[in-house]
Amino acid sequence: MFGIILGLIVLMALAYLGWSIIWVAPIAAGVVALTGGLDLLDAYKDTYMGGFVSFAKAWFPVFMLGAIFGKLMEDTGMAKSVAVSLTKVIGTKRAILGVLVSSAVLTYGGVSLFVVVFAVYPLALTLFKEANISRRLIPGTVALGAFTFTMTAIPGTPQIQNLIPMDYFQTDATAAPIMGIIAALIMGVGGYLYLRWREKKLTANGETYTDPEDEKMTSDEGDTPNFILSLLPLLAVLVTLNLLGWDIVLALISGIVLIMVLNLSKLKSFVKAINGGAIGSVTAIINTSAAVGFGTVVKVVPGFEKLTEILMGIKGNPLISEAVAVNVLAGATGSASGGMGIALEALGSKYYDIAMNTGIPPEAFHRVASLASGGLDTLPHNGAVLTLLTITGMSHKDSYKDIFIVGCVIPIISVAVAILFASIGIY
Repeated sequence: MFGIILGLIVLMALAYLGWSIIWVAPIAAGVVALTGGLDLLDAYKDTYMGGFVSFAKAWFPVFMLGAIFGKLMEDTGMAKSVAVSLTKVIGTKRAILGVLVSSAVLTYGGVSLFVVVFAVYPLALTLFKEANISRRLIPGTVALGAFTFTMTAIPGTPQIQNLIPMDYFQTDATAAPIMGIIAALIMGVGGYLYLRWREKKLTANGETYTDPEDEKMTSDEGDTPNFILSLLPLLAVLVTLNLLGWDIVLALISGIVLIMVLNLSKLKSFVKAINGGAIGSVTAIINTSAAVGFGTVVKVVPGFEKLTEILMGIKGNPLISEAVAVNVLAGATGSASGGMGIALEALGSKYYDIAMNTGIPPEAFHRVASLASGGLDTLPHNGAVLTLLTITGMSHKDSYKDIFIVGCVIPIISVAVAILFASIGIY
């Protein structure tokens, strides 16, 4: 037990310092192995790499195709077209809502979080300038739309945080829809009301819009594709995945093919976009696989049985212990998918057995795992948070408070409410 806790502390501390989990995870796994009485070399070459390779084998196609899909949406201007059109409909008087909805639609359609930030930020600048809202609220607004309910809660979302639990609980992407919708409403409405309150408070204090030092990021609509056509690839992924029941790999391929068919005039740019997406996906899959490898080592040391007893011994609904495990590990790794990967690799089979023996459907465990991954993952060392702040030109001091409220506090509340509904048989 001490070795597992020490390994987690090493993992969290080094990740917080900004060190890559690609090599931090094996070090933390080594600490667990040594204190657990395992042979260090065998633990790394066999156990750790076994978990690493197993996850990469299962999920690399999804990571790669998802990244290519997002990159093609970005490079063809389709992502921008969707964002521009939605913000026009909503209007500048509701700038926060416009940025929120644009981010949410793109994320729910399968576009990666990082692509959404690049696509929406220039529009956010224009809207916030016209509405005279402080720029410090832009990161929190984008985070609410892209990092929360569309990532983990809305049934059918093709984001990886909703797909990973499927293999562990034999479920599909729409698992526990009522729990997901309730959580999504809490996150979306609660986060929006908070940001509106912050807007009024900052304005009352005399803090309004100021131009960024780097004015390269402007909302020049340019020659963007038709809005309806730009929506079609997003709808293709959602419909084939959820209504037709296609595998996520085939669903993403359908979206990619449709983007290319609808943008044949930009044929020459496809290779560059596909290359960029494929290369970008490698880091993402290796990061998550590294975290899963750590979980595999934890699973085989003697102290794991004690850890399991403690987690399973949390009084009340077993969904509570699952939420605690996933959330804490997501915070430790600074990654929603990484923390969930560790928790489910180590404890997924236990929770599935509980589902089979208690009457709580596996779908409820799926939804709680997904929801819980999107809480403490947004601590300051999270990669998406760092990217968001960098792109928007804001510091942690400027904007992290708002990211923390909408991306961590409110999502944790939503998990608790979802578990409450599950406890009375509403899934």
